[in-house]
Amino acid sequence: MKETAWRFIETDPLDAYTNMAVDHAILESVAAGKSPPTIRFYRWHPPGITIGYFQKINKEIDLEACRRKGIDVVRRLTGGRAVLHRHELTYSVIAPENHPQVAGTILQSYLAISRGLLAGLKNLGVEGRMVEGAETHRQSTAACFDAPSWYELVVNGKKLVGSAQTRKRGVLLQHGSVLIKADDDLLFSLLNFSSEQVRRAARKRFAGKATCLAAEMNYQPPFHRVAEAFKAGFMEGLEIQLFDGELTGLEKKRAGELVDSQYRTRQWNYKR
Repeated sequence: MKETAWRFIETDPLDAYTNMAVDHAILESVAAGKSPPTIRFYRWHPPGITIGYFQKINKEIDLEACRRKGIDVVRRLTGGRAVLHRHELTYSVIAPENHPQVAGTILQSYLAISRGLLAGLKNLGVEGRMVEGAETHRQSTAACFDAPSWYELVVNGKKLVGSAQTRKRGVLLQHGSVLIKADDDLLFSLLNFSSEQVRRAARKRFAGKATCLAAEMNYQPPFHRVAEAFKAGFMEGLEIQLFDGELTGLEKKRAGELVDSQYRTRQWNYKR
């Protein structure tokens, strides 16, 4: 029997600080029992880079290059490595960590959510598979799509979906990126390297490890088609029903507060 109380939200394109604040605000609202489990799809305007909670922003990111190119940079609540958000569908899954559809260890909940992502790819005619194990390499870069982790999705051996998870106040937050079109040249122009030679070598290695929907489908699918496929995929993979909803007034208010008090602040973004 399918769960019926999950909310689906697709927000308009937002800047990086607001996108992270909205996920945070929904997490708090779910923790307080004021909002149901929620799946959110979103986009970015202007493009942004999110860095993992434990990354060092000055070490990993060329902040001057980001300023010149109009790229926002913000720290996520979740771990992992840097992600450039531009041509993609970004999703978040926010639910009580003991909810039957996502309960268990971090890896068990990753597996459950990845089933939904895998079904979304299949709805687009793309055959993916889940990685059973985490790949590490001493030459990997600060970029998230440089290597897959447990239960992340690869297509033809290359990573297409990158995700990260945290748990706070008894609530699970997992968000991730489904790449529609690659921006490898832009991404590698925004990361720090010891020399241009090292940058070029890392860029070349990366090309063999990451892919996107446009490359796998031989055309760039429109966002609305990708969103429809993954919405249906989450319903199938998580065995849930989704009702169309929107942010509550309290969530909007709290997100605005978090932008100013946390996500735009130097204290948060430069904390490590």
